[in-house]
Amino acid sequence: MRNSELIMMFLLLAVLSLCKTNSLACNEREKHALLRFKQSFTDPTNRLSSWSLIEGCCGWAGVRCDNVSGRVFELHLGNPDDSGKSTLVGKLSPALLELEHLKFLNLSLNDFRGTPIPSFLGSMSSLTYLNLWGALFSGLVPHQLGNLSSIRQLYLGGNSGLYVDNFSWISLLSPLESLDLGWIDLHRDIHWLDYWLNERSKLRILDLSNNALYGELGHCLMRWQSLTHLNLGSNNLSGEIPESIGSLFSLKAFHLHNNSFSGGIPLSLNNCTFLGLIDFAENKLTGNIPSWIGESTHLMVIRLRSNEFFGDFPQQICRLSSLIILDLANNRLSGSIPRCLNNVSAMATIPSAIDDKFSTLKFSIYLGLQRSSLGYREDLILVVKGRKSTYTNILPLVRIVDLSCNNLSGGIPIEISSLFGLQSLNLSQNHLMGRIPENIGVMKYLESLDLSNNHLSGEIPQSITYLTFLSYLDLSYNNLSGRIPSSTQLQSFNPLDFIGNPELCGAPLLKNCTENEGPQGDENVEGSERSWFFIGAATGFIVGFWGVCGALLCKRAWRHAYFKFLNNTKDRVHVVMTALKWSWVCYHFRRYHMISLGCLRGCNQEGREERGGGES
Repeated sequence: MRNSELIMMFLLLAVLSLCKTNSLACNEREKHALLRFKQSFTDPTNRLSSWSLIEGCCGWAGVRCDNVSGRVFELHLGNPDDSGKSTLVGKLSPALLELEHLKFLNLSLNDFRGTPIPSFLGSMSSLTYLNLWGALFSGLVPHQLGNLSSIRQLYLGGNSGLYVDNFSWISLLSPLESLDLGWIDLHRDIHWLDYWLNERSKLRILDLSNNALYGELGHCLMRWQSLTHLNLGSNNLSGEIPESIGSLFSLKAFHLHNNSFSGGIPLSLNNCTFLGLIDFAENKLTGNIPSWIGESTHLMVIRLRSNEFFGDFPQQICRLSSLIILDLANNRLSGSIPRCLNNVSAMATIPSAIDDKFSTLKFSIYLGLQRSSLGYREDLILVVKGRKSTYTNILPLVRIVDLSCNNLSGGIPIEISSLFGLQSLNLSQNHLMGRIPENIGVMKYLESLDLSNNHLSGEIPQSITYLTFLSYLDLSYNNLSGRIPSSTQLQSFNPLDFIGNPELCGAPLLKNCTENEGPQGDENVEGSERSWFFIGAATGFIVGFWGVCGALLCKRAWRHAYFKFLNNTKDRVHVVMTALKWSWVCYHFRRYHMISLGCLRGCNQEGREERGGGES
């Protein structure tokens, strides 16, 4: 029994060793081609250190071989580090042409020093995936790319130095499913959209953002009913959003941000039932935010900031349980913030990479590999902590509500504190009144809180000290009062974050309220009693005055008696004053007369004494 087990183990190890040997075996011609390809780069972090003559090329980093033939069919050389630390620097070598079976080529986020995309890439007819995104190419996009008859995913975006002078070659790529031309200058060919008028049922991703496109959108989009991701942001497009957009039944993400679109959001967009992301920010859209938006149950991102929308805040948004980003800032919305926002359950849960609701927006390419290194990536420009930032990889983990710069009124509903997973809350520059919710401290994942430029009153809740992740706070220009709660975190903020609240005191403000903290309640009571005293005195005066004057006006006999009494009183006063006056005169006359007589008697006596002295 034991001998049979040993034999079986030996056979298993032999088979595994044989499989490993076969997997590492590669075509010698392709091996030397790859080594020549390596020589055209500098590799500061030694990403390609395994590429040597000693080891078979199928075991090299980033190289994938066919298990049967051993021919190289995939090169995964995209920079895995977005910071650029692992960048390959150099230029593309024609040695790639010897990889006749290559289907997958990823060179994204490397540094090709502004060199043009080589036209020989158009001869690699086996390619089904080509990713040159953000690899610092420049110059003309070669027409020869139209010869890639098998291409399904083509990512040339992120190279701001590229331009297209004739876009006709794109119509030759019939198998194309995903096309990213973001940041490429397309304005030299004003008929760029005409080449797409034929039926393109396979195209699922189209990114033409930052392309200097201009003009109106037209109705040609209705032909691309297989589109799931459409990005036309940051161009010079104008006119109204066409109703034909509702024909894109498979649409999941729709970007029209930073254009000059006008009019309202078309009703037909309600037909796009799988829509998960709407980014129409920074346009000239107007009207009410449509109520049907609450029926789009898959919506996770609504970004409509910097438009001209007006009317009440749409209550229907509360039905969007999957919503993680709500940005309606810088519009003319009015009314109150709805109390039902606590129904948005995605914001009430802790963000987790495991429970990724955003995954429904991801585009899974045919290899089923990680989208962050291979496929199309959704990104958003969000204003968080007072500055604009682009979110890409961590976008699924972001939870934001931004309603700033509107005309919202009323109070901050206490239900908003039920959004435990919220990371940024901006309600600044509105007309909100009342107190800050006392239980705001339960929003423990809050990193940014901006309530500035409102009419909020009362004290800052003590529970705000529980927000340990809070790194941005602005409560300036309200009517807040009392002591700023004590915590290491709150006292570390800039005094400008609390300025414009005259009754607020304590660190980090220079106004010290330690001495006045105790009697503050007694002063309030005394002030209240003083107010009631003056109110009572004024009321008593009014009642007494009109009680007397009203009686005199209504009763003639009383009026005559009253004025007769006043006349008699006047006479008596006059007599008394006259008598007092004469008494005063007589008193002073007699006093003066006696003083004068005394003086005369003194003078006579002194004269007699002088004469008597002379005789003697």
